[in-house]
Amino acid sequence: MDPTTDNAGTTGDAGAARASLEALRAEIAKAVVGQDPAVTGLVVALLCRGHVLLEGVPGVAKTLLVRTLASALELDTKRVQFTPDLMPSDVTGSLVYDTRSAEFSFQPGPVFTNLLLADEINRTPPKTQSALLEAMEERQVTVDGTPRLLPEPFLVAATQNPVEYEGTYPLPEAQLDRFLLKLTIPLPSRQDEIDVLTRHASGFNPRDLRAAGVRPVAGPADLEAARASVAKTAVSPEITAYVVDICRATRESPSLTLGVSPRGATALLATARAWAWLTGRDYVIPDDVKALALPTLRHRIQLRPEAEMEGVTADSVINAILAHVPVPR
Repeated sequence: MDPTTDNAGTTGDAGAARASLEALRAEIAKAVVGQDPAVTGLVVALLCRGHVLLEGVPGVAKTLLVRTLASALELDTKRVQFTPDLMPSDVTGSLVYDTRSAEFSFQPGPVFTNLLLADEINRTPPKTQSALLEAMEERQVTVDGTPRLLPEPFLVAATQNPVEYEGTYPLPEAQLDRFLLKLTIPLPSRQDEIDVLTRHASGFNPRDLRAAGVRPVAGPADLEAARASVAKTAVSPEITAYVVDICRATRESPSLTLGVSPRGATALLATARAWAWLTGRDYVIPDDVKALALPTLRHRIQLRPEAEMEGVTADSVINAILAHVPVPR
């Protein structure tokens, strides 16, 4: 790719921003093996100012992935381990009394960062889960009646374990809908796992990303330039209708009790635009919508109990809808 011009015909900052974001894969691969789809999903979320739910069994590098992304993007990151006794103020911050000045001062919580890793978010009660709602939706937190803006960019990457439900508090539909994407982190292939062990045998330390050679390849300015370019990505009326038809089909599916809301349709259009831009186009095609349909919609639908008993999954329902809804030409 010419560093001064991209396939969309724009020049300067947008082309450089795309080249920088494309370099993320190679940089993150220095620490994380074989998670390209998750890396792409996190970049799409940053471009769309959205949040990500990462689902995978323990030990598949969810935390390492987020830390490496923040390091490669030169973003501040903080991690919160969600537990049953975690209080909302432990996330948002609180007022602390200063004995010297005899006044209360605000002590910011870990949510005041660029990339917040909410580890095992389903292990904390709904009261604490909901502390993130205002931050995710309004990009601010209100403490003692005073709204306080969060840094920009701001992204919540929440993790949850898909197999261990004892002692957990499933996220309510309203909060799930606030996540732009739900990314599944699979177990590595045999060769990828061999590569992981080989790296560790050679002295790789996941807590020292600098020693692993991870360096910033992009920053907030690149993200802003990229977002401005994504906003100019053209969407035809046919593509808009295609997105609407897919989402409406979920509301009519006999396998579902809950279909995709208009917010979900808006999210699918936004992620398709970001993906189109990342792949070098200034317009959206149906394949862009299909590519992002699963991660954008899978957490926004609810299966009927009888469908679950028959082995139906959210992904299989969405795939069936994609195969059925007419594709615009």
